[in-house]
Amino acid sequence: MFVKIVVILLLIQFQIMSNSNSDQFRKVNNNAFKVGEKLTFDVKLGFVVVGIASFNIPTIKRISGREAFHVNFEVNTVPSFDPFFKVRDRYETYIDVEGIFPWRFEQHIREGKFSRDYSAFFDQRKGKVKTSEGVFEIPKYVHDIVSAFYYARTLDYSGLKKGDKIKLQNFYRNKVYDLDVIYHGKETITVPAGKFDCIIVEPLVQEGGLFKHEGNIIIWLTDDDLKVPVKVKTKVIVGYIDADLTAYEGLAGQLKSKVK
Repeated sequence: MFVKIVVILLLIQFQIMSNSNSDQFRKVNNNAFKVGEKLTFDVKLGFVVVGIASFNIPTIKRISGREAFHVNFEVNTVPSFDPFFKVRDRYETYIDVEGIFPWRFEQHIREGKFSRDYSAFFDQRKGKVKTSEGVFEIPKYVHDIVSAFYYARTLDYSGLKKGDKIKLQNFYRNKVYDLDVIYHGKETITVPAGKFDCIIVEPLVQEGGLFKHEGNIIIWLTDDDLKVPVKVKTKVIVGYIDADLTAYEGLAGQLKSKVK
């Protein structure tokens, strides 16, 4: 009887160790964002505000046995622009709190007469992703486009020179894409939310971006630990679209880059 109990205890211990080893994920030092953060932008075509965009982290949820930031990204045209080209886009992603990689991603696109609904469930333990279009193999810590953006906010750019690249990967639909981020230096810019010292980065998005574009995307991030996106400039069919930060709340710390 005693031997049987010992064997059972050893088996339980082995199972616990096996489960623990299967969850040996990376831990990313994140001083950039936290639950409760909300960022709001005016989306402009030229000098005309045509829409409102927002990033929001309303809660932390348990998914795949891990704590994950529930992140929402939405873009909506203003009522006065709806008759010309109505946009109601919504993205959701669940980003591992410790490792800053995705467990689940959803995309709901409504742009004029075009619509798309897409979902992806990332099994980061088995290296698989199940999407609305099939099951595919993925490398460890592969991103969706939203989680890649948040991960980029946690990186240290202080040692980079103009033209240096940070290599990431994102998965979209049925393929893994390289997602290089080019560092373009620093600049002080003014938006409705204030004047900020910024670093400039350019993600080379091949597929699955936040906007349908035919050119580059330039992002100005605050030059501090938070790396809040202050401005986004992207090329679209009808010209350039600018998204300028108008309001922020629930930040993870002080915006030290804001110029008083």
